[in-house]
Amino acid sequence: MEMKETVPVTFFPEPVRIVSIGDSLTQGVGDSTKKGGYLPYLRYRLEKEPEVTAANMINHGKRGNRTDQLLARLDGKEIREDIVNAECVIITIGGNDVIKIVRDHFSNLTMDRFEQAKVGYKERLIKIMDKIRSYNNGADIYLVGLYNPFSRWLTPFGELDTIMHDWDRTSREVVSNYPNAYFIEIGDIFNNAKEDLLFEEDFFHPNDRGYELIASRIYVTMESNRFGEDTLEANAKGDEQ
Repeated sequence: MEMKETVPVTFFPEPVRIVSIGDSLTQGVGDSTKKGGYLPYLRYRLEKEPEVTAANMINHGKRGNRTDQLLARLDGKEIREDIVNAECVIITIGGNDVIKIVRDHFSNLTMDRFEQAKVGYKERLIKIMDKIRSYNNGADIYLVGLYNPFSRWLTPFGELDTIMHDWDRTSREVVSNYPNAYFIEIGDIFNNAKEDLLFEEDFFHPNDRGYELIASRIYVTMESNRFGEDTLEANAKGDEQ
């Protein structure tokens, strides 16, 4: 008897349920299609994989959310149930925490104010991670980092590059304490951009291309272990060029 051929990976397709939570980057402010910012780009890339027949995206983004507001929203029934049933949870948060400091102390900004505020940010981020884990101990968690939207346009905010990097380091430290949790850096995408990546109506939120590049970063981190890191990194770099 001849050996049967190996069953192709597409024979047992695996749907993926992804819940995104956080601020305007999750809501998709600046997305001309109004379909959820980075989510459609991420779904398209995932559904190209033979193992994935469908990527079901659930968007719980809310413009202006800070860590304290997201933490409170996580007690809601709908968002809690969605996280319970998720394979992946993606978080964008922290940018509005920084911007609140800028707005509240615009005429007297010091590095100390950001250092003091970072203590509370870290505590709330830990609580957010703990709450997600209490709802779902098996889901992968992806925390998207911060970027400085002012770096190209407003020189008085130049020190925000250093501040965002410092807060990202704190976020990375928090995430490293949880299994199946990953930090995704995006600051360099915007700081080193050779093309316009910001929404032209506010020069603050990403535009379509900015969201596409964010999705590419998430995709590489999300799928590198499952489908082959070298291939995916090559594909993602191609998108960023």
